[in-house]
Amino acid sequence: MIGTILWALIAGTIIGMLGRLLLPGRQNISIWVTIGVGVAAALLGGIIADVFGVGETAGIDWIRHAIQVGLAVLFVYIAARLTGSRPAGGRTPR
Repeated sequence: MIGTILWALIAGTIIGMLGRLLLPGRQNISIWVTIGVGVAAALLGGIIADVFGVGETAGIDWIRHAIQVGLAVLFVYIAARLTGSRPAGGRTPR
Protein backbone atom coordinates (compact mmCIF):
# COMPACT_ATOMS: atom_id res chain seq x y z
CA MET A 1 0.00 0.00 0.00
CA ILE A 2 2.70 2.49 0.99
CA GLY A 3 4.81 1.35 -1.95
CA THR A 4 1.93 1.94 -4.35
CA ILE A 5 1.37 5.47 -3.05
CA LEU A 6 5.08 6.24 -3.18
CA TRP A 7 5.36 4.86 -6.72
CA ALA A 8 2.31 6.92 -7.81
CA LEU A 9 3.96 10.08 -6.44
CA ILE A 10 7.27 9.36 -8.15
CA ALA A 11 5.70 8.43 -11.48
CA GLY A 12 3.25 11.35 -11.21
CA THR A 13 6.09 13.78 -10.62
CA ILE A 14 7.99 12.52 -13.67
CA ILE A 15 4.90 12.48 -15.89
CA GLY A 16 3.83 15.96 -14.70
CA MET A 17 7.29 17.37 -15.39
CA LEU A 18 7.29 15.81 -18.86
CA GLY A 19 3.89 17.38 -19.47
CA ARG A 20 5.25 20.81 -18.51
CA LEU A 21 8.36 20.28 -20.61
CA LEU A 22 6.41 19.35 -23.73
CA LEU A 23 3.87 22.18 -23.43
CA PRO A 24 5.20 25.28 -25.19
CA GLY A 25 5.38 28.54 -23.30
CA ARG A 26 5.58 29.28 -19.62
CA GLN A 27 3.23 27.64 -17.14
CA ASN A 28 2.91 29.66 -13.96
CA ILE A 29 1.79 26.78 -11.72
CA SER A 30 3.34 25.37 -8.56
CA ILE A 31 5.26 22.13 -8.26
CA TRP A 32 2.41 20.71 -6.18
CA VAL A 33 -0.07 21.33 -8.98
CA THR A 34 2.38 19.72 -11.40
CA ILE A 35 2.66 16.62 -9.20
CA GLY A 36 -1.12 16.43 -8.76
CA VAL A 37 -1.65 16.76 -12.49
CA GLY A 38 0.97 14.07 -13.12
CA VAL A 39 -0.60 11.64 -10.66
CA ALA A 40 -4.05 12.21 -12.18
CA ALA A 41 -2.67 11.75 -15.71
CA ALA A 42 -0.83 8.57 -14.70
CA LEU A 43 -3.92 7.03 -13.13
CA LEU A 44 -6.33 8.03 -15.88
CA GLY A 45 -3.85 7.13 -18.61
CA GLY A 46 -3.37 3.68 -17.08
CA ILE A 47 -7.13 3.14 -17.04
CA ILE A 48 -7.49 4.27 -20.66
CA ALA A 49 -4.60 2.02 -21.73
CA ASP A 50 -6.23 -0.95 -19.98
CA VAL A 51 -9.55 -0.25 -21.72
CA PHE A 52 -7.81 -0.32 -25.12
CA GLY A 53 -5.83 -3.43 -24.17
CA VAL A 54 -2.37 -1.84 -24.24
CA GLY A 55 -1.89 -1.39 -20.49
CA GLU A 56 0.12 -4.59 -20.01
CA THR A 57 2.41 -5.57 -22.85
CA ALA A 58 5.67 -7.50 -23.12
CA GLY A 59 8.52 -5.16 -22.23
CA ILE A 60 8.05 -1.44 -21.69
CA ASP A 61 4.50 -0.15 -22.09
CA TRP A 62 5.32 2.70 -24.48
CA ILE A 63 1.74 3.26 -25.59
CA ARG A 64 0.51 3.53 -22.00
CA HIS A 65 3.26 6.01 -21.16
CA ALA A 66 2.50 8.06 -24.28
CA ILE A 67 -1.16 8.27 -23.25
CA GLN A 68 -0.16 9.32 -19.73
CA VAL A 69 2.22 12.04 -20.94
CA GLY A 70 -0.35 13.28 -23.47
CA LEU A 71 -2.92 13.59 -20.69
CA ALA A 72 -0.34 15.37 -18.53
CA VAL A 73 0.20 17.96 -21.27
CA LEU A 74 -3.57 18.49 -21.48
CA PHE A 75 -3.98 18.70 -17.69
CA VAL A 76 -1.02 21.09 -17.30
CA TYR A 77 -2.55 23.33 -19.96
CA ILE A 78 -5.90 23.31 -18.14
CA ALA A 79 -4.27 23.90 -14.74
CA ALA A 80 -2.18 26.78 -16.11
CA ARG A 81 -5.32 28.38 -17.57
CA LEU A 82 -7.31 27.96 -14.36
CA THR A 83 -4.71 28.85 -11.72
CA GLY A 84 -1.56 30.22 -13.32
CA SER A 85 -2.87 33.38 -14.91
CA ARG A 86 -4.04 35.04 -11.69
CA PRO A 87 -1.90 37.95 -10.53
CA ALA A 88 -0.42 37.94 -7.04
CA GLY A 89 -2.61 39.50 -4.39
CA GLY A 90 -5.84 38.45 -6.07
CA ARG A 91 -6.39 41.78 -7.86
CA THR A 92 -7.39 41.92 -11.47
CA PRO A 93 -5.45 44.22 -13.80
CA ARG A 94 -7.27 47.25 -15.23
